[in-house]
Amino acid sequence: MKLPAKIIITLFILFASKLVIASPLETIKDTTQSWADAFNSRDLENILAHYSEEAVFWGTVSPTLRDEPAEVRDYFQVIGPDVRVLLGEQRPRVFGDVAVNTGYYQFSDMRDGRKVPARFSFVYERNEIGAWLIVDHHSSRIPPLN
Repeated sequence: MKLPAKIIITLFILFASKLVIASPLETIKDTTQSWADAFNSRDLENILAHYSEEAVFWGTVSPTLRDEPAEVRDYFQVIGPDVRVLLGEQRPRVFGDVAVNTGYYQFSDMRDGRKVPARFSFVYERNEIGAWLIVDHHSSRIPPLN
């Protein structure tokens, strides 16, 4: 089925304008949501595609600082298939080709309903083709209130 040229041009303008008017802060929020969607898909390659080869990672449930791609891969292989993440408040900041997004998220286990509130900091770097990749990811549980 062929679409008339007018419809194709209109669709292009609508989608292209969304890309053009997206603020850098919204782009970082969208990139973080893309990471969460990948995490929730449990597709290891999709998760890892969000990380730079030089990424450094402190995982929520690991005492190990991971600074090799194989170590980041190992971390995500250990997390069970029933764990999901839900993003909460975020505070993105963009500094040229580097961005930081700090906020909180909640992990939940679909089997038993257990929830783990955690905080995160993602540092992104824009690569040569314009994609934002994680170069530093720190995550830790939120301590209980005293």
